[in-house]
Amino acid sequence: MFHFGTPRGRGIFRRFTPHRKKEGFFSGVADSIDRLVGQLFPQPESVGDFATPPEVQGKSFAGRCYYQIVTTQIDERQAGATPGDVNASAALTGIAASSSETPSLTSVLSACARFLRGSWLGVLVASAAVLVPCFWHKRIEAGDLGSHTYNAWLAQLIERGLAPGLWIANQWNNILFDASLSRLGNLVGLRLAERICVSAAVLIFFWGAFAMIAAMARRAPWPLTPCIAMLAYGWTFQQGFLNYYISLGLAFFGVALLLRGSGLERAVVLLILPLAWMAHPLGVAVLLGLGSYVMIAEMLPQRRHLVLLAGAAFLFLAATTYISSRFSVLWSSEGSLQTLLAYNGADQLVLYGRQYRLPSDLLIIFSLIWVALDARMRRALKESWHIYFLPLQLYGLALLAAVLLPSFVTLPGYAAPLGLLTARLTSVTAVLACCLLGVTRPQKWHFPCLAAIAAIFFLFLYSDTGKLNNMEEQAERYEHLLPPGQRIIATIWPFAGSRLLIDHVIDRACVAQCFSYANYEPASGQFRLRAKPGNRYVLSDFASADQAESGNYIVQTQDLPLFEIYQCNLNMTALCMRELAAGERNGAVGVHPSDPAQGQN
Repeated sequence: MFHFGTPRGRGIFRRFTPHRKKEGFFSGVADSIDRLVGQLFPQPESVGDFATPPEVQGKSFAGRCYYQIVTTQIDERQAGATPGDVNASAALTGIAASSSETPSLTSVLSACARFLRGSWLGVLVASAAVLVPCFWHKRIEAGDLGSHTYNAWLAQLIERGLAPGLWIANQWNNILFDASLSRLGNLVGLRLAERICVSAAVLIFFWGAFAMIAAMARRAPWPLTPCIAMLAYGWTFQQGFLNYYISLGLAFFGVALLLRGSGLERAVVLLILPLAWMAHPLGVAVLLGLGSYVMIAEMLPQRRHLVLLAGAAFLFLAATTYISSRFSVLWSSEGSLQTLLAYNGADQLVLYGRQYRLPSDLLIIFSLIWVALDARMRRALKESWHIYFLPLQLYGLALLAAVLLPSFVTLPGYAAPLGLLTARLTSVTAVLACCLLGVTRPQKWHFPCLAAIAAIFFLFLYSDTGKLNNMEEQAERYEHLLPPGQRIIATIWPFAGSRLLIDHVIDRACVAQCFSYANYEPASGQFRLRAKPGNRYVLSDFASADQAESGNYIVQTQDLPLFEIYQCNLNMTALCMRELAAGERNGAVGVHPSDPAQGQN
């Protein structure tokens, strides 16, 4: 590390510490926040194991913490760094600074423990803040979440012998969230269990991404927390792919351990792998792929990284060729350039309408400015850009995967295809982009700018999930007008410009009241619940369930009595209900997004 007694060290200190007086709006805001936090949380003159230098003694707690973040940004691989300097930095950031030039003297797990002891308040506040969207409405709106909760209730009925024709398969993947929800629901009720399980999933993803970025940057990425929070509630979460979502969070933790852990600490990944597999196999693929790459990259000299990158690209191409030759696949209709522009990671913020383009585009512009200014600064200081290389390689490979991988793959033994692979992958792409931002030097304007973008994003999200809450409230009222045990089909179309399906809005409302007859989970073969033909609770054929969800199912005599809930006004948020007759097609009545001006047909 630089020593601040040297002329160059004093220059770096003056340039990057927040205590130098600056003019400007963001500096004034940051200083005001600094004073407020210092008044609310007064602390002694040292934080954790780090002795506060004379230059910052007497400053507020927030100022000292920022000083620590900034000073640990200086690359520990500098030739002048001493083992003691590296250990102090590692203890602060929770990441053991290990490299071929400077061996780690601090266990990554013990360093993480010291980080938690020294930053417990920040961890607590960040966790509470990131969970706010899980509690701001009566119900958590997240696509397939309603279906997961409904099927957890069906699993309880099966266990009590109250759902003949349904059964629970002996399955070991794509079940972690569902099994946890069902088991916890037996203890505290499904409504509370859902809050707990979803909150746990969000924290796993958020802190997993935080840990991987910290491992890449060798410091705690506090300025990036608004961005990580947006990604935690991005497309993958809003689609309700919660098993996959949890598996990614676990994979991020595993990659952080593989990147900065010692031999025994890396063995902890063996405990993470089974949990990630129980959540979703794609998380295991991410963990093994990213983990292998970063471990090999750490062992190779910089000049060999291009060979490693080319080898990984070749493996992607070979895997795509194998998959397309062995399985039935469906490719995106977009060209390669369109795919790169559409699936660059910021697409995770584009959700229920075109208005989400604003925070997405702002994030892209801000990130480019961020990296460009940092690169210019490093060039002015005649410092190497090698710190960018690893996150850039990983981000480039993620973009390449978006181009090469098919969107849908039908695997043997499953009625439904494994779908939306490209869109799912961008959760990883976005976090890798954050790794690139994380290795740059933090500036006082980073956090407020990201917080402003996050405020816009969450304002839109609050409004749209409020509409979905209202729609679910309507569905619940209609369902409770019927005698218990009736069968319901929903014909619900997405909002204009939305990238998210909302057709499961009736499922959770059916818990303990009715049966969602077109629910796709039992028929898909991808989940633990299965249905026998002829049961009275759900369609057992996936093609029929898919037709019902798309409004093209012809009602059969054995389906009766059957009711349909559909959208019946031009803004697509008001619901109506009707009884279906044999030979009738669901979706024949109501407002359709293809031509909403026609109104009801």
